[in-house]
Amino acid sequence: MARTSTFRMGSVSDIDLRLLRVFRTVVERGGFAQAEAELNVSRAAISQSMADLERRLGLRLCRRGRAGFALTDEGRRVYDALARLLTSVENFRAEIHAIHARLKGELAIGLTDNLVSMPHMRVTNALKSLKERGPDVAIRIRMAPPSDVEQGVLDGRLHVGVIPELRRLQGLDYLELYQEEAHLYCAAQHPLFARPDAEIAVEHLVACDAVMPAHAQAEEIAPLLHRLNSSATATDREGVAFLILTGLYVGFLPDHLAEKWVREGKMRPIRPDITGYRTRYTVITRKGGRPNMVLDTFLEEVARYAGA
Repeated sequence: MARTSTFRMGSVSDIDLRLLRVFRTVVERGGFAQAEAELNVSRAAISQSMADLERRLGLRLCRRGRAGFALTDEGRRVYDALARLLTSVENFRAEIHAIHARLKGELAIGLTDNLVSMPHMRVTNALKSLKERGPDVAIRIRMAPPSDVEQGVLDGRLHVGVIPELRRLQGLDYLELYQEEAHLYCAAQHPLFARPDAEIAVEHLVACDAVMPAHAQAEEIAPLLHRLNSSATATDREGVAFLILTGLYVGFLPDHLAEKWVREGKMRPIRPDITGYRTRYTVITRKGGRPNMVLDTFLEEVARYAGA
């Protein structure tokens, strides 16, 4: 594509913003077909909007065809810049509404997977209270690995995140939320399931095929984690559960996520006396962020439920 652009630096029109929002929806839904329902327009109209945006920017943003939808490198850079732009727009709106003492705007929150089954429900309750206090608030949730949530908060694509606290970064503020307990699990078809814990030694655990999480874990479990026979990996805990339920792997899961399968007799923790550990979850925000009434209200509700 020839790099001739009708987009002028320093000038972003309403047309540009409309096309950019179509682009964001297509990226976050994973393709044109998936974006139809949310945008409430035809696939042909979405395709035309994308072509118009590429022409205005003078960039090829994505590839589409039989192989499916995929961002180009330029498209990914535009998407990241767009996320920062739209967050800034929402921050501006939030400040204006704050002047009028109106709770209105957007909350972009990043979460790690499977927190919804946590019995405390502090994030859920805080989001509910935020919506009750500001019915016009738009909530945008992004599920991502902890490192992606951290980066999103640091570069402004996300207002707030909830992650396991395995390290602290200088550019972030932290609010403790709760602790999560986890253990090593196997499924009913696994050879260790029927054996009493008293007959299971560490050597038996080490001999099993194990599924490893692709992100960092608490230091206290590292000695055992490093000894396990890592023959599979999963980017999230749902993936770990999938492989455990095959009956061929052992793996670490938070107790609140595994509880359903334990209750149904499909899974059990192995040697809880030596495989248990706790992970502290925290709410993160960017240090020195601009005033944002929506974010401040959410953090106020989180603190209230955490205190309770």
